Amino acid sequence: MPTAPARFPRIALIGRHGEPGIALPLARLTRFLAGRGHSVALDAKTAKTAATEGAAVLGDDALAAGTDLAIVLGGDGTMLSVARMLAPRGVPLIGVNLGRLGFLTDIPLAELESTLERMLDGHFVEERRALLAATVLRRDGTRSDALALNEVVVNRGGLGSMIECVIEIDGRFVYAMRADGVIVATPTGSTAYALSAGGPIIAPEVPALALVPVAPHALTHRPIAIPDSATIAIGVASGRDAAVHCDGHAHFALSEGDRVSLARAPYAARFLHPEHHDYFAMLRLKLHWSETPERLNPGIAD
Repeated sequence: MPTAPARFPRIALIGRHGEPGIALPLARLTRFLAGRGHSVALDAKTAKTAATEGAAVLGDDALAAGTDLAIVLGGDGTMLSVARMLAPRGVPLIGVNLGRLGFLTDIPLAELESTLERMLDGHFVEERRALLAATVLRRDGTRSDALALNEVVVNRGGLGSMIECVIEIDGRFVYAMRADGVIVATPTGSTAYALSAGGPIIAPEVPALALVPVAPHALTHRPIAIPDSATIAIGVASGRDAAVHCDGHAHFALSEGDRVSLARAPYAARFLHPEHHDYFAMLRLKLHWSETPERLNPGIAD
C-alpha cells in the first residue's frame, strides 16, 4: 500500500447523478487515486448510481468535513451544486468535463490521469470564485435564504405580464423598471444566463457583479457592473406570479411588496485548474471566437 501523499490525502469523487456512463470513469479514477495512496470516498447520491469498489460512501456533512479535495465528474450544473455545498468548508474542487460547454469542468476525460498526476503533485493554478448570499424578505415577516455561484434571477411567472422591480444598491435608489426580470450575476455566472441577456463577461479576478435587465420595457435600462462589496435589493412593486431563482436550484415565489437582498457570501468557491490554464483561451474555445462557419462545420459546402 503506497504511503498517503502529503497533498490532498483524502479525495472525494462526486459524479453527475443519474449519468448512465458514470460508473466506468469513477472506477477508473478510484483505481488511479488509490494507486497513488489517496483515500477515496463517494458522496451518497453518486454511490447509488455507481458504487465503486475501494471507495467509502459519505453523506454530505461527513463529505464536507472529511475531504481535502473534491473531484467532480459531470457538467457545470454538477459543479455548481458541489461548489455551493463545499465552499463554506474551503474544500478545493477539480472538474472533469462530462457535459457540453464545461466552463468550470475543464479536464477532458481522455486526459484524466495524465492531467491529475501533475495537479496532485502540486502543478496547478487556483481560482477563488465569489458566491452570492440571497435573502428573500416577505411582507409577512418571513424570510428564506439561499446561495448562488452563477446568478440570482427575479422574473415574471407563467402568466405573461411584466413585473415592476425597484432596484437599490447600498440603500440608494437606482431605478424602477418594468421588464421580464433582472439578473444579478457573479463573474462565474457572467458567461451563463446573463451573457444571453446581453450582459458583459467579467473575468474571475475582477471583484464585480453584473446587474442585467431581462427584456426591459424601456430600452435605456442597460447592464451595469457594480462592486461585489455592494448590497443589492430588488423589490417587487407590481406584477403577478413573480419568482426568484438562485442558480436554478432554489426557487421562491414573490408577491408585491416582497424584497430580495443580495450580498457577496463570506466565503468563496476554490477551483483548481491545470498549470497552464488560460481563462481567455478557454473562452475562445468554448465560445468559438474567431471561428468561421466552415471551421465550425466542415460539412458546409463552399
